[in-house]
Amino acid sequence: MPKRPGKCYRKLESRPYVKKRTRRGKELVRGVPDPKIRIFHMGNRKAEFPVLVYLIAEEAGQIRHFALEAARITANRFLDKSIGKENYHLKINIYPHHVLRENKMMAFAGADRLQDGMRRAFGKPIGTAARVRVGTKIMIVGIKKGHIEKAKEAFRRAAMKFPMPCKIVVEEFETPVKVP
Repeated sequence: MPKRPGKCYRKLESRPYVKKRTRRGKELVRGVPDPKIRIFHMGNRKAEFPVLVYLIAEEAGQIRHFALEAARITANRFLDKSIGKENYHLKINIYPHHVLRENKMMAFAGADRLQDGMRRAFGKPIGTAARVRVGTKIMIVGIKKGHIEKAKEAFRRAAMKFPMPCKIVVEEFETPVKVP
């Protein structure tokens, strides 16, 4: 069966459903696929930069791990090609903890014998998502003063991957700072 579109999971409708561990280390939610995103820091992690650029959510919602990984790849590739790996530090600030469930239904002819309708419709885990509120800093990049427009363009491209509108905020400092 194909993946459902992202619009099915972008709203904050129910309580968070996360993997929990007991004292003995046993997981209570089984069968959750690992998130696609693995890397949260890119570029020059040790340097300090005088400018921080933020990508901030303007609406509350959920960002699936596929969208988070796609945005990370887009922003990192653009910054790497345009200003070089030593001139920025990109950080993903959120992690997909929320487990998404789907009650799989067959939608083709002759499927009436294969499905059970709404009986036991809790659903099986199909992926994870990060839940964000209004004003959540999704991504942060530290750069030098000459590269502000490049960072804005990278975040504009990354924001297209998310199911909610985002704004870009630039913050300049007197002395260079580490990316928080």
